[in-house]
Amino acid sequence: MPKLDEQLKAAIAKMPVAEKDKLLLRLVAKDEKLVRRLVFELMEGGETRDERANALRDDIAANLAEAAKEYLTPGYLLLYLRHWNARITEHVQATKDKAGEVILALFMMAEAIRLHEGMIRKFPDRRSDTLAPYMVKRLQTLLKKAEKLHEDYFMDFREDGRLVLEFVWSFKPTREIAEELGLPEHWPL
Repeated sequence: MPKLDEQLKAAIAKMPVAEKDKLLLRLVAKDEKLVRRLVFELMEGGETRDERANALRDDIAANLAEAAKEYLTPGYLLLYLRHWNARITEHVQATKDKAGEVILALFMMAEAIRLHEGMIRKFPDRRSDTLAPYMVKRLQTLLKKAEKLHEDYFMDFREDGRLVLEFVWSFKPTREIAEELGLPEHWPL
């Protein structure tokens, strides 16, 4: 984003408060991420991060369980995972919950494996050609982010991380990608 010219800054500072407020509200309305962050910080008091994360976790679990009632393929499961990953990203952008990103994303992947591993394995390996890279690359990213967190958070995602990593190394399409990317075989944290 380009910096404002000093003369423009001074001119804006001299504007009447009502006019500045009107312009500010118009600008804020154009940025959805900023609106979500301001709602969290100003209207919710910024104290509901854990409540929001728990609600999102419950929504993920319920939605993935509901998906089991429909005809599901690895490709459709990937659509669900991408949808919920986007909701997790929105949560992180609004709340700045770095630990929550790792905890929620690993929970999402682990829950998908707990509920749908049988379905994933019953299809031919080629049917997982889009799901497999997504899971391995997402896990690799989460491992890097987890390393930067304080160790007190590890107990919140260690079991889910182990489950996802075990699945990745036990399923041929994901194992091949994990080998290429140099993913650890055991949960390092």
